Amino acid sequence: MDRNLPIGIFDSGVGGLTVYKALHERLPNERFVYLGDTARVPYGTKSLATVERYAVENSRFLAAHGIKLLVVACNTASALALPAIRAAVKVPVIGVIEPGSRAAVDAAQDANIGVIATEATIQSRAYARAITSMRPTGQVFEKACPLFVPLAEEGWADSDVARNVARDYLSEFTNTSLAALVLGCTHYPILRDVIGETVGSNVTLIDSGAATARDVESLLESSALTHDALSLYQERELCDDLDHFYVTDAAERFAKVAERFLGSAPSILEAVEIWGHDELRTH
Repeated sequence: MDRNLPIGIFDSGVGGLTVYKALHERLPNERFVYLGDTARVPYGTKSLATVERYAVENSRFLAAHGIKLLVVACNTASALALPAIRAAVKVPVIGVIEPGSRAAVDAAQDANIGVIATEATIQSRAYARAITSMRPTGQVFEKACPLFVPLAEEGWADSDVARNVARDYLSEFTNTSLAALVLGCTHYPILRDVIGETVGSNVTLIDSGAATARDVESLLESSALTHDALSLYQERELCDDLDHFYVTDAAERFAKVAERFLGSAPSILEAVEIWGHDELRTH
């Protein structure tokens, strides 16, 4: 495996940019290629078979562009499709469920843990199973919070509307003595401040993207796949922006939301369209 290949990331839409940001900040010497499946978002309300098919198509697209590792930023795809993805591509695959669960267990020890995510992720009980497998004590409380997604994308993360929605969604956690709360959707870190205000400062908020970035760093180091600094310098002499972003629809909206999430719009952004069942064609 060429250590100087980029890391691939895919999500059902723009939410995975929070995972990209966490990876970029932790691994500034790495290159990334990102695919947002904006034509078929959301994944959180779709069936297992559909999520698996979309996830495999996305993974094959990124693998065909030459990557050394694949990060499944989408919580729903991580919960439902990792086995299918690993069978479809020949690079290491890391999802966000296990890293986020491990971080929550480390923070909470034997105390209660909450998980907020999309309906499909909650119904899969992927976080609950992962957390329970890591420690036998303490309870796991789960809640689907679908309205957090549009609030994040529309730039309403710090609004009274967001605070009212957060109070409604999270009120059932007030009597559960949570020690940690997993932000189990890529959009939710955008509402971190409002969520933190609602559950209280005694609850540790777990960003699965940040936890995944730590796992990716560890895997790169243990596998001798860390990008060569000299090679990166040489590449930057030829290209101002090494990270490449693809979307399957609505590129202008993606760029607008990306600017909210990242502070700037992606300078290299291409639209791709679905071609058949297993191929994505760029245009």
